[in-house]
Amino acid sequence: MNKPTDNPADPFKKALAEATKVMANDADLTVSYSVDPAGISGDAMRLPQISRRLTRDEVLLARGTADAMAMYRRYHDDATHTRYAPPGDTARELYEAMETARCEAMGARDMPGTAGNIDAKIGHEAMRRGYDQITQAADAPLAMAAGYLVRHLATGRDLPEGAQNVMDLWRGFIEDQAGGKLDDLQDVLSDQAAFARFARSVITDLGYGDQLGDDPDAADDDAEDQAEEGGEEEQEPDSTGQDDDEDQDAEASPESSQEQTQDPSQAQVSMDDMADQEMGEETEMPEGEAPMEPPPPPAFSEADPNYTVFDTSHDEEIAAEDLAEPVELERLRAYLDQQLEPLKGAVSRLANKLQRRLQAQQNRSWEFDLEEGILDAGRLARVVANPTTPLSFKIEKDTEFRDTVVTLLLDNSGSMRGRPISIAAICADVLARTLERCSVKVEILGFTTRAWKGGQAREKWLNEGREQQPGRLNDLRHIIYKRADAPWRRTRDNLGLMMKEGLLKENIDGEALEWAHRRMVHRPESRKILMVISDGAPVDDSTLSVNPANYLEKHLRDVIAMVERRKQVELLAIGIGHDVTRYYDRAVTITDVEQLAGAMTEQLASLFDRDPRARARFLGINRSR
Repeated sequence: MNKPTDNPADPFKKALAEATKVMANDADLTVSYSVDPAGISGDAMRLPQISRRLTRDEVLLARGTADAMAMYRRYHDDATHTRYAPPGDTARELYEAMETARCEAMGARDMPGTAGNIDAKIGHEAMRRGYDQITQAADAPLAMAAGYLVRHLATGRDLPEGAQNVMDLWRGFIEDQAGGKLDDLQDVLSDQAAFARFARSVITDLGYGDQLGDDPDAADDDAEDQAEEGGEEEQEPDSTGQDDDEDQDAEASPESSQEQTQDPSQAQVSMDDMADQEMGEETEMPEGEAPMEPPPPPAFSEADPNYTVFDTSHDEEIAAEDLAEPVELERLRAYLDQQLEPLKGAVSRLANKLQRRLQAQQNRSWEFDLEEGILDAGRLARVVANPTTPLSFKIEKDTEFRDTVVTLLLDNSGSMRGRPISIAAICADVLARTLERCSVKVEILGFTTRAWKGGQAREKWLNEGREQQPGRLNDLRHIIYKRADAPWRRTRDNLGLMMKEGLLKENIDGEALEWAHRRMVHRPESRKILMVISDGAPVDDSTLSVNPANYLEKHLRDVIAMVERRKQVELLAIGIGHDVTRYYDRAVTITDVEQLAGAMTEQLASLFDRDPRARARFLGINRSR
């Protein structure tokens, strides 16, 4: 037997791993290469996979990713970061992006060789996310723009094309709101705590001060003031030495006693604090005349500024395993399998059909007649026949859908009870298993409410005087059956939860779709597909009884329009006995619940079809069903 040849990429991988440890100043760091998203977990760092071909793009991406994470490891302190981190989503994104940019800028200053590598990584990510195609600031992520601007100002380097585009779209707005503070960037770059305070100040100027939470420095100052005041009170009787005289004075003039106990300096501080708070509230309001300034994001929905929620304190986003004991989940899964026993043959055939179609596209394909690559032995006959003919080379093409995530968003409303929810659950299960075999990650989510006809939110509304048009008036329950990174075998029993008595209640589709979309856009995969399965329009009796009749339906339409406009996620829907084509551009309506498995399979298979005409032909046929 011939001895297997060594991987030509191994020396480069080893050298990059050792260099990364040195740059990160962490000898215990372990570096691996994986098709999974790059990242750091504890002392383990994952870098992008490098093939045997060792292409230039692979090398640049691996080096840039390694340098960026090494700089973050070297210059970042988790305790300081957590101390100043804001609780609000948008503020947190801004804070994280600026801190990442700070670490990369520190690396570029101390180790200039890392700057070009990190530029390659930033450029690759920006092109993968389509940042070069964005033409309006509203479609570009503000957090990324802020991070890019911090890195540009700190290093003086131009950014790659897509990143430069995003920064330019927002730069005018950011500099108008926080331009004065940005001049102090170089002074705080090397001090993470000072930079964190700087970042929080910039976030306030950008209009998101209400998401910062309590100021950790102010809490420390208050504790020190209280300690000093306590010490002064203990020392006061001894310092005077005239307790009896003070008691007599107090009895003779109660008003003077009250004036003495009140410290004028404390009163002044309280007044200053109140004034600062009022000024802070004013500065958080957007300036209408500022150029390029969009309205601040609404409190409850990015898609509809008029959509309101009366109370969110009882909403929950919860994992399926937290809603039932493991024994109960196992029992419910067994019951689900029993209900679907007659359909197992048909579902398995459809799953095999989908897998065959996907794996057929995963077969190796080659590009021929190239000037570089692997020598094409099949073309050597031409060289023998005509020595002036140049040599021909070939390279292997990558799989189109290798870096893809699919989210299945299932309607868990009461109208799905019985056979519809059983078939939806088993189809989601089969699709997750099938796509996982084809290296496509799958997330399964469900949405319903915690109560019928209003829960604790409605009770609070009744107790507080029945405000007119209070907005959404029920408690949401968003369920995570399977996370995208979790293997199917560990979450198999979770889908049995849909069989639990009393779980399925009402459906508020717009907020659920916005939630699923928000989870997807933060995923690292380059392609994101969101499939919604529902059997009706959004319905919540408690909300619709005190708001306009189209309140929830209008919000759903606005969310769909936002998702399709941003184009970060491919959205499609399947309606069970309900025409969803009036909501979604890409949708299928089925009249028999037993058609669901075939519709899901064909929809997903069509999305991975290489021929755009075939995809359009399939979707056109199915829309007319």
